[in-house]
Amino acid sequence: MENELERTYLDFLQYILDNGVKKEDRTGTGTISIFGYQMRFDLSRGFPLFTTRRTPFRLIASELIWFIKGDTNIRYLLQHNNHIWDEWAFKKWVESDDYQGPDMTDFGRRCLVDVEFNELYEKELKNFCDRILTDDDFSKKYGDLGNVYGKQWRRWRDSEGNEIDQLADVIEQIKNNPDSRRLIVNAWNPEDVVNAGAKGSKAALPPCHVLFQFYVANGKLSCHLLQRSADSLLGANFNIPSYSLLTHLVAKECGLQVGEFVYSISDAHIYSNHIEQVKEQLSRVPRDLPTLIINPEKKSIFDIEMEDLTIEGYNPHPAIKAPIAV
Repeated sequence: MENELERTYLDFLQYILDNGVKKEDRTGTGTISIFGYQMRFDLSRGFPLFTTRRTPFRLIASELIWFIKGDTNIRYLLQHNNHIWDEWAFKKWVESDDYQGPDMTDFGRRCLVDVEFNELYEKELKNFCDRILTDDDFSKKYGDLGNVYGKQWRRWRDSEGNEIDQLADVIEQIKNNPDSRRLIVNAWNPEDVVNAGAKGSKAALPPCHVLFQFYVANGKLSCHLLQRSADSLLGANFNIPSYSLLTHLVAKECGLQVGEFVYSISDAHIYSNHIEQVKEQLSRVPRDLPTLIINPEKKSIFDIEMEDLTIEGYNPHPAIKAPIAV
């Protein structure tokens, strides 16, 4: 039987190639972009860790657990050999007054076109990550990304300074009032996203996946994610299994089966330096999806650790490397 879930994602990539318009962007890389696209994934048909290129589940899982813990410091990620947020913390370091190393201005683009600079950049980045892992004071100051997802999900602050645990609250609502139309977790705080990423800002990056909502029907839990902006090769490929995993974990805690993951993207784009990689992925034939195994002894989503999550039967095509736009 054809892997329908992955075909949905591949059709999305093809649609951008066929219909996207050229746009300039914050990173200076350039994109082809569409506005407003929705995909639906029936999670009873398999776990959508896609097979047309290898995607490391441990990175998806450790990032999601990082969010669930309410953590915003990359030290936890580095402890699990997860480097997907390194560049944003590194940017904070090299733009600080404390940094005295070689010039790292515009490192995201320079490392792609200058071999000599890339060697220097890789060395500086490694030194930075090593120091995050070993130096508590340095980690506290430069490893923390500010008010990113974990903070907003678990420690949102209201106007009076009280913390709101949105994720815990919505789980309790699912258990006690499953027909509610307010089963929402919101990551978009206008106060925090003003000048996000600039020196002294409250968040290293404004949230891309801004809001998700749960829906219960016929004993099944579905999740709808609204994403303002998606790097469709690197980002969406992560977000789909990540929020599918979140749906599985919340459903398990609430005694429900999984329903659909519905994924709505506003600005869906392919970076200009990802087009050949997208074409390579589209040339491959999808294989059978893997199975997600969650430790049955863990009753609460907040107790889940990496060793509680297993993927079985994953047989993907080789990885396709593509640069990340910072």
